[in-house]
Amino acid sequence: MLIPLLLSVYYSFFKWDGIGPMTWVGMRNYITVFKVPDLIGTIFNAFRLVLWFSLFPVGLGLVIASLIHRVAPGRFGDLVRTVVFLPQVIPLVAAGIIWGWLLSLPGLVNQILRSIGLGAITRAWLGDFDWALPAVGIIGIWVLLGFCTVLLLTGISKIDPALYEAARIDGASWFDEFIHVTVPLLRQEIGVCLTVTVINALAAFDIVYVATGGGPGNSTAVPGIQIYILAFTEQQIGLASALAVMLMILVFVVILPIQRLTRETY
Repeated sequence: MLIPLLLSVYYSFFKWDGIGPMTWVGMRNYITVFKVPDLIGTIFNAFRLVLWFSLFPVGLGLVIASLIHRVAPGRFGDLVRTVVFLPQVIPLVAAGIIWGWLLSLPGLVNQILRSIGLGAITRAWLGDFDWALPAVGIIGIWVLLGFCTVLLLTGISKIDPALYEAARIDGASWFDEFIHVTVPLLRQEIGVCLTVTVINALAAFDIVYVATGGGPGNSTAVPGIQIYILAFTEQQIGLASALAVMLMILVFVVILPIQRLTRETY
């Protein structure tokens, strides 16, 4: 890991096509990333994906895990957990292809909308400038929800049942238990979920590449896609390396506060 990482940092200070001689440009590649709208825009798109890939799966995972623990124990709970976790074992490339079919103009999603009288809102979801990124986000929710749910459900199972019994004796509703018992005692598990899902959002490549290729236009272009295009299509190794280094720094800047805030203290 360290050798490619150090080489990327090294290459980021040069103008290089990957074959010919390297030309020292200093910080020019980093300045270019900030000055070119298409490049800096990929970082903003990545942050928009954090909402879909991270906040929604973790939030929904908390609710679903709590409901399974409360009302669906035993074999039925195991079945629900298996169904929810199933997308995790499907390769991301396959998931992108499947959802590409579902969200196409003649796809199942639009057929369902037409059947319930909502044909006016049908569209090629992954080909629409306004809806392409949210559509990719929905794929991310589907893929990551199972991981978050199973991890959080495992955490809930380790909470002392006496705490829930005491809350019920005091007249607490399910929502009160969820807010005052479940969420505070799952701080570490929530931290792990947020860490994994935020990294998936910021470093997204597979699903975006298969589903949209970064289009239409650059509406779903993320740093991973742009790094690939710069390095292997346009042969701008230095610029691609600069964007990769910035992405790495961005991941650390976002992840470290999450780790600190969710770390258990004694």
